[in-house]
Amino acid sequence: RYNIQMRLLGIDYGEAKIGLAFAESPLAEPLGIIDTRKCERYITRICEEYKIEKIVLGLAEGQMGKRQKQFAVKLRKLIDLPVEFQEEVLTSQEAISKMRQIGRRIKDEDAFAAALILQAYLDRLERS
Repeated sequence: RYNIQMRLLGIDYGEAKIGLAFAESPLAEPLGIIDTRKCERYITRICEEYKIEKIVLGLAEGQMGKRQKQFAVKLRKLIDLPVEFQEEVLTSQEAISKMRQIGRRIKDEDAFAAALILQAYLDRLERS
């Protein structure tokens, strides 16, 4: 089994809000949701506070994917950390479905989506 030796921040980037997740083990956990317009200062603080070593950013197709790639460029300039992409397909819908199954409030779906993105990244590392 893959033994992760670093602290990762997972990001589900959206136009209005950003979901965040954290992992320092093979299991990703939702961290919270932030406003996209105020994200730079907050992400910098999270990276310092959690001693993040790598950022995993969900990557969609089409126009959203282009915006996510632009956001990655901004992140790399803002924070001197590697940023890797993890394909995301319907992670928000999957997060909503899983949250309903366990009885969680739906307004947390972006943080859950970030955790699903980060978990997919961790699972991919484990398989390789």
